[in-house]
Amino acid sequence: MSHEHEKPGAVVCIGVFDGVHKGHQALISQARAMADELHTELIALTFDPHPLSVVRPDLAPQSLASLAERRFLLFDAGVDDVFVLQFNDEVASWDPETFIHRVLHDTLNAQSVVVGGNFRFGHEGAGDVNTLRTAGQQYHFSVTEVGLAADVQPWSSTRVRHALAQGDLLEARNVLGRDYDLSGVVVHGDHRGRELGFPTANLQWQGNPVVPGDGVYAGWLVHGDQRYPVAISVGTNPQFAGVERRVESYVLDRTDLDLYGQEITVIFIEQLRGQMTFDGLEGLIEQMSTDVAKTRAVLGLL
Repeated sequence: MSHEHEKPGAVVCIGVFDGVHKGHQALISQARAMADELHTELIALTFDPHPLSVVRPDLAPQSLASLAERRFLLFDAGVDDVFVLQFNDEVASWDPETFIHRVLHDTLNAQSVVVGGNFRFGHEGAGDVNTLRTAGQQYHFSVTEVGLAADVQPWSSTRVRHALAQGDLLEARNVLGRDYDLSGVVVHGDHRGRELGFPTANLQWQGNPVVPGDGVYAGWLVHGDQRYPVAISVGTNPQFAGVERRVESYVLDRTDLDLYGQEITVIFIEQLRGQMTFDGLEGLIEQMSTDVAKTRAVLGLL
């Protein structure tokens, strides 16, 4: 009898899991129930960077969560461990058998594999659920295919990206099961807001995240254990002929905060309006006062 693996094999759920939306959560909760029944651990196997950014950079989607946030969300959804496969040209060149042998069998000791119905893997996406099932007979793991969870249509990362581009935070929240946020460091901007009486924290993010569509939003800024109400401006600042897309947050009633160089998270709650330009500064300042009043109303601070 082989003693190669003393502990029982794991249940492994596989996916990019970008954003860990409700569809991902449904798959994970099914895998969680299996792991509990088998008295073993549940491992989420994910890929970073997104496989498309290696094999088809022109098609690579913007991300809905940083890797750190994805890990946090996966643990929150119920996994015991997260295994991140660093995706690169070598991994992209593996045929399905190599991936199964090296990762699922040798590294993770899978006894059960759980995937969504549209799962593809291996060089040029040659592998699918049936490939896994066939290999499972050789490597002694079972395969469970989970149908796409849905409301009127399947919950998907594409749906969230589309909603965010439209500034539709309600639909994004509906699919994600939480508010959308962006994290990063506060950097110096043009300091125009300060001159206008509305100093803003200019967010510099890492990677290539989805930035909600241009406009003004009500939301929250989280810094450490502090949470501040904010009016958030997203766009290129057309009033001042800006070109670079920015996310700038004005903390309501606070002109004394110095957040430069600090890590913050900006949480988007609701779009108040699209981006506008004004004839003069008076019009802009008046509109900003209106935005602040609307922000209070949306956040229930009246």
